[in-house]
Amino acid sequence: MNSAPTDPTPTVPVLVRLDFDATAPRFAKALAHLDNAATGELDQAGIDRLLRELVRIRASQLNGCSYCVDLHTGDALKAGENARRLAAVAVWRESPLFTARERAALSLTESITRASETHVPDADWKAASAMFSPEELGALVSLIVVINAWNAVGVSTRAWTVSL
Repeated sequence: MNSAPTDPTPTVPVLVRLDFDATAPRFAKALAHLDNAATGELDQAGIDRLLRELVRIRASQLNGCSYCVDLHTGDALKAGENARRLAAVAVWRESPLFTARERAALSLTESITRASETHVPDADWKAASAMFSPEELGALVSLIVVINAWNAVGVSTRAWTVSL
């Protein structure tokens, strides 16, 4: 009799520290409005949906927000991204799977996400400026700022957890 192998590692629940949406509803609503404003800038600038999700995933990986990594990976798959590229986002510099435009956006994402360490070097900004118009750069900065804000809330409060 064959039985399916079982995962020897049991899952560990991540406990919510604070129901942020209930305890800071005005701020949560304002953050959602900020997200909508960033999305409007992205739409106006014509930034591709898949690139948006790559940026959100990379910032969330750097910040350690498992909820956002899970959410945006799912969104990217629904938008048509392939699993191979998604698996390579964490090692994009070593992967041949990303375009020059995507690399510039991911590099800018890392620099802005780690601004306290990097101070967003001129080289990263110039590389992004070579690939994106000023309007597109404004939209990308908006996106990177808002995903970092979501990540800060998610990581600190664990307000939202990944469903199994």
